[in-house]
Amino acid sequence: MKIAVFAGDGIGPEVTREAVRVLKALGLNDLELVEGDVGGAAWRKHGHPLPPQTLEIARSADAILFGAVGDFECDRLERHLRPEQAILGLRKELGLFANLRPAKLFKGLEDSSALRPEVASAIDLLIVRELNGDVYFGEKGTKVLPDGRRQGWDMMSYAEDEVRRIAHVAFKAAQGRRKLLCSVDKANVLETSQLWRDVVIEVAADYPDVALSHMYVDNAAMQLVRNPGQFDVIVTGNLFGDILSDQASMCVGSIGLLASAALAEGTMGLYEPIHGSAPDIAGQDKANPLACILSAAMLLRHSFGLEAPAARIEAAVAKALADGIRGGDLGGHLGTVAIGEGVLARL
Repeated sequence: MKIAVFAGDGIGPEVTREAVRVLKALGLNDLELVEGDVGGAAWRKHGHPLPPQTLEIARSADAILFGAVGDFECDRLERHLRPEQAILGLRKELGLFANLRPAKLFKGLEDSSALRPEVASAIDLLIVRELNGDVYFGEKGTKVLPDGRRQGWDMMSYAEDEVRRIAHVAFKAAQGRRKLLCSVDKANVLETSQLWRDVVIEVAADYPDVALSHMYVDNAAMQLVRNPGQFDVIVTGNLFGDILSDQASMCVGSIGLLASAALAEGTMGLYEPIHGSAPDIAGQDKANPLACILSAAMLLRHSFGLEAPAARIEAAVAKALADGIRGGDLGGHLGTVAIGEGVLARL
């Protein structure tokens, strides 16, 4: 099992270190970890956020454990040299089109959510976000209008095959859960969303056991805080999925708890916490590593089919939280290393 470890920027190295400790503690056979540089750290070292040697490591690996990219000092670089291009480049080069972002309230964290405990306790959902299309990968640019005003533009588009393949992922995920799928779009004003809705309805014919519903993205944002328990699986495009999954993280108490998987057609996947690089607390032993540790569990489950060790990790995290092992983001006082040790002790 060859796993590429790309720690990246900010708190990335700190949280991936704890996730790697957990992986090694499982005693798995044939586990090979290979490190590579990405993001601002790679730009400083190699002159590019996704250098050729890192891309080669990624292509030869079975799965990728990713920390975070983002560095304020790189914000003035040309866009193709900014740290975030590393993750976008990996998604494109490896065909990582399906983003899975589970959100579930851990027992004992009801008071950590921004929602009332009785509302928050019902959260157990999965957001399936398309990763390779939408405005993030569409044509874009800036220009000066005839009257001298500057204008920026970004093209939002989806081809029907792109919608169809992410819809199949979402329907299959729903079959393994409560068999409820909500497709989120903005079909009342966007032609891209109308095509999205039409194709999802077509795909639904292949999954008669799954109940399909549709919701406009503004209403979905409202319902996530009003009645999140109604959702089982949500499928949506790149832009809307980015926003809604971050919103869901605060509904469960902290962005430091949410893991994610970016999957290709086969078993290749990139697994990362959704919290970003948080440069303001980097190197201070303040970061919560639980999202990265949970991402490692998703890695074992989706890329290697190892359900038992994945469930062990998740159970250890749940027990640690129930026992009060918490960092500052959850009202606790423990640092990154201490939280990692708390999980290891319960593994």
